[in-house]
Amino acid sequence: MCSCSAENRFDCIVTGGGHAGSEAAVALARLGLRVLLVSGNVDRLGYLSCNPAIGGLAKGHMVREIDALGGMMGLWADAGGIQFRTLNMSKGPAVRATRAQIDREAYQKVLKKTLFSTPGLRIWQDSVTEVLEENGHASGVRTAQGLTFHARHVLLTTGTFLAGLIHIGLTHLPGGRLGDAPATGLSDSLRRLGLTLGRLKTGTTPRLLRASIDFSRLEEQPGEPHIVPYSARTDPDAFRDLDQIPCHIVYTNAETHRIIRENIHRSAMYSGKIHGTGPRYCPSIEDKIVRFADKERHQLFVEPLGRDTEEMYLQGFSTSLPTDVQQDMVHSLPGFSDAEIMRYA
Repeated sequence: MCSCSAENRFDCIVTGGGHAGSEAAVALARLGLRVLLVSGNVDRLGYLSCNPAIGGLAKGHMVREIDALGGMMGLWADAGGIQFRTLNMSKGPAVRATRAQIDREAYQKVLKKTLFSTPGLRIWQDSVTEVLEENGHASGVRTAQGLTFHARHVLLTTGTFLAGLIHIGLTHLPGGRLGDAPATGLSDSLRRLGLTLGRLKTGTTPRLLRASIDFSRLEEQPGEPHIVPYSARTDPDAFRDLDQIPCHIVYTNAETHRIIRENIHRSAMYSGKIHGTGPRYCPSIEDKIVRFADKERHQLFVEPLGRDTEEMYLQGFSTSLPTDVQQDMVHSLPGFSDAEIMRYA
């Protein structure tokens, strides 16, 4: 930890300890700079908020590009992976990509080990509330604890935490993610500096109790026997004895679609409660039902959050519908009639 009373001057301050902040902090420190990484919760460094996976059609290429530049995500994914697959094998090489299912705790463990062992990088648990300015340039930050840190550069990697709002149906509450406080105050500071802020949205899916799912009614999706590492620095033999954990596939049906259509007016997105642009590649399930009304079913992936957890992620089922509707939606799926929701979407 940094001694904030004695040493409060750095070359660069990074706020936020997710994917971007962790990569940036390590890269800057390896350039020989003195770096301070400020995170609202050090226990959550590198926490995988959504589905525990790395890669995919666009992101998989990006992970390899990060690795080619000396970045860490590929190494961390290889260390935390519990299943590896190559997508679009029936198509041409240009659209194939690796996707790794990740053990969330294992990924966090290796990421935090890297951060805490990188020379020149100091970690501080606090929340940045103000970016300081001097002669038109960022000169440091002020935190919720009333501390001031100075630096020549300030890098903001706030993710979903910047004045974050969580929507579950027509209920909304402040949060960076469910269970974590948002970053407050920083938005006003940025506006005072003359920056224009917008709002983006993202969505998550219900998390389910593994033991409450009837996997006999689902299609198993095993990992591939020959694993190609994400990172060129990973020894391929490291996967020789890897016990890969299967994912499973299930499909929505006419009853699922009926439930969604009849309750679409209670969706935070379709009721006008959410004002923000969502990701093109990851629409909510209600958005799929509206935009692709001719589709009789949509594919969903049942993914474990780790090797030693009972929590399952229903990928492709992100929603902003209320809790009672989420219950009915989940129970309409084959094999999910008795499924227990551990966390709502």
